[in-house]
Amino acid sequence: MRIVELEARHVRIPLKRKMSHATYVRTETDNVVVRCVLSDGAVGFGEGVPRDYVTGETIDFSLDLLKRTEFAKQLDADCPDFPAAVHLAEKIALAPVPGDDRMIHGNAARCAVELAVLDAFGRSFGEPLTKVTELVAPELYRFRDRVQYSGVLTNPRGWKTRFYPFVYWASGFAETKIKVGMAGQDDPKRLKRFRRWLGRKMDVRVDANEAWSPAEVAARIRELEPFGITSVEQPVRHEDVACLAAVRKEVKTPIMLDESLCGEVDAERAAANGWCDLFNIRLSKCGGFVPSLRLAQLAKRHGLGYQLGCQVGETAVLSAAGRHFATSVADLRHCEGSYDRHLVREWLATDDITFRPGGWAPALTGSGLGIAVDAARLDAVTQRKDKLI
Repeated sequence: MRIVELEARHVRIPLKRKMSHATYVRTETDNVVVRCVLSDGAVGFGEGVPRDYVTGETIDFSLDLLKRTEFAKQLDADCPDFPAAVHLAEKIALAPVPGDDRMIHGNAARCAVELAVLDAFGRSFGEPLTKVTELVAPELYRFRDRVQYSGVLTNPRGWKTRFYPFVYWASGFAETKIKVGMAGQDDPKRLKRFRRWLGRKMDVRVDANEAWSPAEVAARIRELEPFGITSVEQPVRHEDVACLAAVRKEVKTPIMLDESLCGEVDAERAAANGWCDLFNIRLSKCGGFVPSLRLAQLAKRHGLGYQLGCQVGETAVLSAAGRHFATSVADLRHCEGSYDRHLVREWLATDDITFRPGGWAPALTGSGLGIAVDAARLDAVTQRKDKLI
């Protein structure tokens, strides 16, 4: 079995509501969707969400990088079984980017290609994406028939300030992430209010999205600690991340890296220098399913925790990949994702895999990603199309 076609698309999808955090305000998402066709006719899809403030990728950068990569040579292999296909997918390497010492420029684009390849071969050989975890990281493999996702509170206004926390509490969510560090906001006041409405039993963590300076970060964290936060995500800019080794000694709250944790180079540096307690692993940001498994393995080796995160604007393609990761990887501290119909106006699939009340969602059955992409919907939101093979 071999790859005979590979195609990349730029899709633009409006969001149902404005998403705000300390770094960015977004009302639509520009994603890369890759289509892979095998010699037996099996078709697979993958998705990446380029973000220039995370991995240095714009949508045009990602597509141009894919066009510069010699996929015809790289993927010219006959795969007799699914393990061979997984090995082929892990070796996918995009064209080099000058000055990319972190080896992350292109991660979203690579994720889209890798997932499309794994989806296509999974369908051909009748294997689900969870099988990749079992093959690549057997020590992490633990299948679960359902998973519970976290809620998220960004910057609700007016009646929504009380309504959203009430919905999370009333529907049975166990965890909520709250965005902090936004201009003009009194974070301790907001946390006190949200904690009251969410209840004392709710696991609450905060995400600063690089909002604070090294001089203030410890004080900012300490003023939020009375509200029972379980972690603080990316409190400083990536350029200042080295200061967190000292900050960890000044605060009680575990520190999680996100924008500073995009690949193996980042992870090795963070572990070696004591910059964090936790990794936020996001499939698109980290280069795909297999690289994300490698980061979880690295975290385990160094005694660090890890969670599954997501990108704002993921459609059902990435949501499905995240579901397979969430239901097959052991010891995830938190799971984020599957916001599909709550956030994007077009989730591209015939099936709705959005999480259910309380954040609960079942494992996906079937081969590959376990969802069917709607070709008509995909065509309707396509802005650009490039043939790669």
